[in-house]
Amino acid sequence: MPGPTAMSPWRFVVGFGVVSLLADIVYEGARAVTGPYLASLGASAVLVGLITGAGEAFALAGRLVSGPLTDRTRAYWPLAFGGYTLTVASVPLLGLATGLWSAGVLVIAERAGKAARSPAKDVLISHAAAAVGRGRGFAVHEALDQLGALVGPLVVAGILVLSAGDFRPAFYALAIPGVAVLVALARLWARVPNPAAYEPAVRTTETATVPTRLSSQFWTYLTFAAATTAGFAGFGLLAFHLATHHLVPVAVIPVVYAAAMAVGALAALLTGWCYDRAGVRILMAVPILTALIPPLAFQDNAIPAVVGALLWGAVLGAQESTLRATVADLVPAHRRGAAYGVFAAGSGLAAFVGSALLGLLYTRSLTAVVSVTAAIQLVALLVFVGGGTYGARVKRGATAR
Repeated sequence: MPGPTAMSPWRFVVGFGVVSLLADIVYEGARAVTGPYLASLGASAVLVGLITGAGEAFALAGRLVSGPLTDRTRAYWPLAFGGYTLTVASVPLLGLATGLWSAGVLVIAERAGKAARSPAKDVLISHAAAAVGRGRGFAVHEALDQLGALVGPLVVAGILVLSAGDFRPAFYALAIPGVAVLVALARLWARVPNPAAYEPAVRTTETATVPTRLSSQFWTYLTFAAATTAGFAGFGLLAFHLATHHLVPVAVIPVVYAAAMAVGALAALLTGWCYDRAGVRILMAVPILTALIPPLAFQDNAIPAVVGALLWGAVLGAQESTLRATVADLVPAHRRGAAYGVFAAGSGLAAFVGSALLGLLYTRSLTAVVSVTAAIQLVALLVFVGGGTYGARVKRGATAR
């Protein structure tokens, strides 16, 4: 049985949340201006799309490699530390990029860092979250993560104002929270080298006799999650509608995004709390709320459109916290890295296809966007109930109530 740790599980969860907050300041701050920066180096719209698309492909498909590697090596801390290092080093180096292609390589490298660290990071958090309530543990982590996503773009915007639009000082400044990421992560690693000690013995003493394949329950759950994300319009499309229909000034759109991130943080906390009390059935709210976004967000009136954007943030917060908590409860510890990798790649691919589909429909008929989104979410609900997810008796790893 794992021995005691030098840090309480709640302090570990919050500590990792601070790591994610600082990291989000770095890479979300950079991503907020990646398109304009590449354009300033001579990139066309097609090249911007190819470079950023390649980055997202690395971030998702790479987890199909890093997930099983995490399980096989159990090198959770080295993989997490290496991934964060690649991310926080790539962003400041963008300020030194001398041409379009060197900048493009760094943009992709930042996303590759996320692919390398994410399964290991989620496994580490899942152990500590088992001791405080998986829903609450992942929710607190996600709330802090969302706070970083709010602060980063605002910091970069402020620096751009002071530097008269010069991107390089903004990238250099992001080295400061980047160094803080590695210091905070190294401190957690030193104090809690084996986070599995947080998880009850029944979950951490698994042997080779335990099935190595992911269960049918996991695949059904992934199908449900993929369906919900496939019908989840991205903020880019929502922002496009706000701008092209002149519902709010363009300068206000980043403020709407920041507000959506704040709502997402609160939603993550609320759904995490509900998950620990009501169980997996709380996830039925995700497709229902998702179906309500297009009828609001794509109106020709600013108030419902902004409300739709805020609802988008709420659903995102619920997805990023509770969906990950459920994976940890459905999958034994020795297969969790692979499960997180497969889950991220599957739901990410669905989100990509869904975003492309909704974008195409948007150019033809807003009614079609609303109808197709509702149909996809209905399918998700049917999978959830008919596939047995609603009645699933998952091992909810929570010793603290």
